[in-house]
Amino acid sequence: MAENSYQDRTEKATPKRRQDARKKGQVAQSREVPSVMILLMSLGVFFFAGSWMFWNLAGYMSDTLRSSAQFLIADIPDATVLVLQTARTIFKILLPLLLVVFAAGLAGNVIQSGFLLSSEALAPKWTKLNPASGLKRLFSLRSLVELAKSIAKILFVATVAYLMIKQDLDLIPTLTRQSVLDIFAFAARVAFKICFNVCLALVLLAILDYAYQRWEHEKSLKMTKQEVKDENKQTEGDPKVKARIRSIQMETARQRMMAAVPEADVVITNPTHLAVALRFDAARMVAPQVIAKGAGYVAERIKQIAAENDVPLVEDKPLARALHKIVEVGNTIPADLYKAVAEVLAYVYRLRGIRPTM
Repeated sequence: MAENSYQDRTEKATPKRRQDARKKGQVAQSREVPSVMILLMSLGVFFFAGSWMFWNLAGYMSDTLRSSAQFLIADIPDATVLVLQTARTIFKILLPLLLVVFAAGLAGNVIQSGFLLSSEALAPKWTKLNPASGLKRLFSLRSLVELAKSIAKILFVATVAYLMIKQDLDLIPTLTRQSVLDIFAFAARVAFKICFNVCLALVLLAILDYAYQRWEHEKSLKMTKQEVKDENKQTEGDPKVKARIRSIQMETARQRMMAAVPEADVVITNPTHLAVALRFDAARMVAPQVIAKGAGYVAERIKQIAAENDVPLVEDKPLARALHKIVEVGNTIPADLYKAVAEVLAYVYRLRGIRPTM
């Protein structure tokens, strides 16, 4: 049943799904990327500053050993001073390496998923203390995959290291006739060669692992069709509810429009299918305004309210069609209809015995 449910996840993750997963700290991330960056950057520090670090550390040790006979630690403060001095010197020598390691580890995570600080991921989860859940995770498919990857990584790195050192195995017996400095130089050269080639191999492994992690992450984010529908309902609202809201809004707007019909100066009709109510106040308006319009039943209702409130009805099919098509309720008429509307209003004013001011 779980397998069928997993197979039903055929839809790509929505932006909201991705955002929610990121808030929880669920991103495509490979542990190999920061590891290989730390190794490469550390190797670079040793290559460029290794001799400086070695000779500074060797000089400090030499000075310490030469002056050891003069040390007189009589009480705890003297010992504290010696320990602090030693720690400070070693810290200065290792500081470049520490800074590079910190920067490389941070960059290795940032380049994968950007800067991410998730409080949910940092929060303690007591379910992880459940032994049953722990055993389930231990023998899960993901754990087996990680185990197989670790074994393959160890074998791959060991093979690369052996191939690199194989060329120098014949030189090891000759080191017995070399000086200490020559032995150190040989060991440093071989170690650097092994580390450099192993790092290159780990770069390839990191790229492959990151590609796998992205594939697995995308797979875990996939959604079922029902989940997509439910998310759309949550973000955009239920279509039935939205339709009901639109219906209520339209009905409210229609009621306001009908309430304005008694204030109209004239209602221009089609005569049976359309009705447009116009109002003009020369003191406050630059042009007549459409305060109500409608077709069919709405048009009949407008004409009925107009008749009940002694608002003149004027039949003008072309003008009614033009006003209904191009002018929205609340807007003034366009300039190309001024003349036609002025003639209608002039006719209405004559009927009412009002001197036109338009």
